Amino acid sequence: MTEHMKKNNTPKINNEHVSSWSHDRVFSANMATEDLPSEFDIVILGTGLVESVVAAACSRVGQRVLHLDRRSYYAANWASFTFNGLLTWIQEQNEEPKPEEVRDWSGIREEGEELIHLSQADSTSITNLQVFSYASEEEEEEEEEEAANSTEEERVADEEAVKESSETESADSKEEEEEEEGAGEEEEQPIQAKGKEPEADQPGPSSPGQSEPSRKKISYAQLVKEGRRFNIDLVSKLLFSRGSLVDLLIKSNVSRYAEFKNITRILTYRHGNIEQVPCSRADVFASRQLSVVEKRKLMRFLTSCVEETEEQTAYHGRPYLEFLQDQQLGDNLQHFLLHSIAMVAEDTPTEEGLASTRHFLRSLGRYGNTPFLFPVYGLGEIPQCFCRMSAVFGGIYCLRHSVHCLIVDRDAHSCKAVIDSRGQRISCSHVVMEASYLDRSRMATPPRFLSRAVLITDSSVLPSESNQQISMVTVPPEGGSPAVKIVELSPSSMTCIPGTYLVHLTCRSVGSAHQDLSPLVTRMFRTTETREEDQRPSVLWSLYFNMVDGMESSVEGLPLPSNVHICHGPDSALGHEDAVQQAASIFQRILPEEEFCPPAPNPEDIVYDGDNMSTGEDRGDMGQDDEQHPEQNQNQENPDAEQNQENLDAGQNQNQENRNQNQENLDAGQNQNQENRNQNQENLDAGQNQNQENPDPEQNQNHGNPELQSVGPEERPSSS
Repeated sequence: MTEHMKKNNTPKINNEHVSSWSHDRVFSANMATEDLPSEFDIVILGTGLVESVVAAACSRVGQRVLHLDRRSYYAANWASFTFNGLLTWIQEQNEEPKPEEVRDWSGIREEGEELIHLSQADSTSITNLQVFSYASEEEEEEEEEEAANSTEEERVADEEAVKESSETESADSKEEEEEEEGAGEEEEQPIQAKGKEPEADQPGPSSPGQSEPSRKKISYAQLVKEGRRFNIDLVSKLLFSRGSLVDLLIKSNVSRYAEFKNITRILTYRHGNIEQVPCSRADVFASRQLSVVEKRKLMRFLTSCVEETEEQTAYHGRPYLEFLQDQQLGDNLQHFLLHSIAMVAEDTPTEEGLASTRHFLRSLGRYGNTPFLFPVYGLGEIPQCFCRMSAVFGGIYCLRHSVHCLIVDRDAHSCKAVIDSRGQRISCSHVVMEASYLDRSRMATPPRFLSRAVLITDSSVLPSESNQQISMVTVPPEGGSPAVKIVELSPSSMTCIPGTYLVHLTCRSVGSAHQDLSPLVTRMFRTTETREEDQRPSVLWSLYFNMVDGMESSVEGLPLPSNVHICHGPDSALGHEDAVQQAASIFQRILPEEEFCPPAPNPEDIVYDGDNMSTGEDRGDMGQDDEQHPEQNQNQENPDAEQNQENLDAGQNQNQENRNQNQENLDAGQNQNQENRNQNQENLDAGQNQNQENPDPEQNQNHGNPELQSVGPEERPSSS
C-alpha cells in the first residue's frame, strides 16, 4: 500500500550503512489497489517538517499512524529537488488549477455526523514564479560555431599538408638530377624550416591560455544533463548548533539518518563590498578589519552578553541599537553585532537583541568556528529522516493519496473519521494536517509572504583558497528594502555540481520576489545584461517566487474540531525553533502523558528471542525496520537447566548460566570454570570478546553507542 521510495547512496555513519530517501520526485508504475486499514490512532496530512516530526514522535510511543500526502514527493514546501525535478515542479505550479471536483460523500456518514470538506489543491502557498536562464542557447550556439570553425581549420590544414607533400615529392624528383652536395643543401633548408615552425608557434597558443580566467563556462544543457547532482531547497534555513532541532535530532537518534556540514564563514554586505564577520575569539584576533582597540571592545562586550546584568535590564523596551551605541562601540562593531550576530532590526527591543546574541554565542564552537550547520543533500533531508523513523516504528506512508472530508460528531464536536480520495472511511482519534488543506478564503487575515530567489552561479561571492566554503551572508535593510539573508552552498554540500555554487536569498515580501530581490542580485552578481567586466560571480540560472510565511499564518476563528491540529509552513526565521515548538505542542495536546521523541534504540541494542523482538522497553512492534540486525553476541539466561553451547565456526561462544557453568575455549587452549554468576571472558579471533551474564540489568547489556552523542554533526568536525 505504501509508495515505492527510491534510495540513493549516502556515506556510512558509525559503521552502519544508512540509505537516504529520494531527493527527487517519487513515481510508481502501479498503485496498490487494496484498501488501507480502516482504523488508526492518528491521520497526518502533509509531509512537511512539523508533520513529519509529529509522525515520528507518535509512532515512537506506539501510536498507529497513517501519513498521507497528495503530492508525489516528500517534505511539501520544505522539499529539495534535483534541477530536472525543480523544472517539473515549476511547470506544475504555472499550470492553471483544475476546478475541484465536489463529490457527494453523504452516503458514508452516519446519523449525528457532519462533513468538513478539505481543499484538494495548494495553489496559494507559492506564487509569482519567474525563471531566468543566462547560460542557455547562446553559449551552445557559440560552441557549435567553434566546432564548425575547428572543422574548417582542420580541412584547410589537411589541404596544406597534401600540398606540402606533393611539393616534397616534386623536390625529391629534382634531387635525382642534381649533384649530391647541392641536393643535400637544398634538402636541409626545408627540413630545418619545418622543425622551427612548431617551436615558434608553441608559445603563441599557450600564452593566451595562461592569461584566460580559470572560470569555465557552464551551459544550460550541462545543467540539465547533470541535473540529478543538484539538490535545490524550496526553503532556506540553517541549524543552530545548540538549537532545538539539533537537540531533537540527537535525542531521538534521527541524526543517524543524515550528515551535516559546518557553515565555514559568516559574511556581510556593506558599502558594496563583501566582508567577513569576526564572530569567534579566533576570528576577532585574526581580523584585519578591526583595530586593536575595537578587538578589545568587541571581546569585552561579547563576554558581558553571556549573562544578564542590571545595566542590560535598564534598556528593556528600548532599541537594541541604542544599547550598542551607549556601549561606546564604533560603527563597525555596531554593524557586525546588529546585522550579522544578533540578526535583528535597529528598532528591535534590547531584550530580544540580547537573547539573539546569546543564542548565537552559545552555538559557537560546538561543531565548528561558526554556530550553524547545514545538512548534506539539502534541508529536504530532515523531514524525510523523521518520516523514516516513523516508518521504522510502524507508520504507513502513501504519496499521491489525500483526504477529501473530515467526519465530525456534532455532539462532541470532534473528528471521528476521514474519507480518503478513494471514498474509504478511516476512523481515527486525531487528525494533524498542514494549513494548505484549509480554505484560505475563510481565514480571518490574509497570509504574509516571503520572497525567495535561487541562483546557480559560477563562483563564490568572496573567493578564497578553498572552494569548499559554505557561507552565510547578511544584507542589512537599505532605502526601504528589507533585510536579506543569503546562504551560499558549494559543491561540498552535495547540492550543486563542481564549478557552480547554489545561492539562496530570502526576505520578507514587500512586492513580488523579483521586485524585492533582483536589485540586490544585480549589485552582487553579473548577468548577460551586465556590461561591466569585473570579478563578480556570473548568474547561470535563477528562480524567483513568493512563499507563505508560516509565522504569520493564522487559523483563528475557523470552526475546527478540538482533535484537528493545524501545522504551519516555513517561517522567515533562519533557524527551526518555530517548527520544533509546533511539533512538540501538537504532540503534547495529543499525548500529554508521553515523552516527546524518546531515543530510538540502536540496531545493535535490539535483542531477538525467537520470533519475538525486544529492546530495553520490551517493545515488539519494530519488525518493519529493515536496518535492524540482531547483535551477533547475545546473552541468554536459563537458571533452571544446564546448557553448554559452543559455536566454533562463527568464533562466538554464548554463555548461558546455571549455578554451575563449564566454558571451554578450544581455539585458545583455555578452559575456565566459573561458578555462581561469575563473569567469563574469552580471547578468541578478534582479541577480546566479553560476554557478561548477570540477571541484574546493569550487567547484561549489549552496548553499541548508547547516546549517539557524536552522531551527525558532532561526529564530523573534519567535514568542514
